[in-house]
Amino acid sequence: MKSSDYKQLIVWQKAMDLVVEVYSLVKLLPKEELYSLSDQMRRAVVSIPSNIAEGLGRNSDKEFIQFLSISRGSLWELETQIEVCEKLNYIDSYKTSKTKILITEISKMLNSLSNSLIKK
Repeated sequence: MKSSDYKQLIVWQKAMDLVVEVYSLVKLLPKEELYSLSDQMRRAVVSIPSNIAEGLGRNSDKEFIQFLSISRGSLWELETQIEVCEKLNYIDSYKTSKTKILITEISKMLNSLSNSLIKK
């Protein structure tokens, strides 16, 4: 796979969908969270597809696996931040359900992709 093919990866496409979902969610947060929680959530979610793309661009399976691991860490960071939003009653679980489904799908895809590269 060429480094320019990252856009063909379904996991990258799903991660981009997640970016759109999270950017919609953070608009629901109270104004006092504008520069803290919402900023952290935006950075975490953008990191996911960014690291997938950068990792593929490194042209080394070993480096790609490392960048997929970073993406997975950002994904779990985001999942935790969504849990914080729910616990603080900033966003109800009904509004985060699509985001949580995407997080689960992306997590499985990152694991599968990493495992397939490790087995190569």
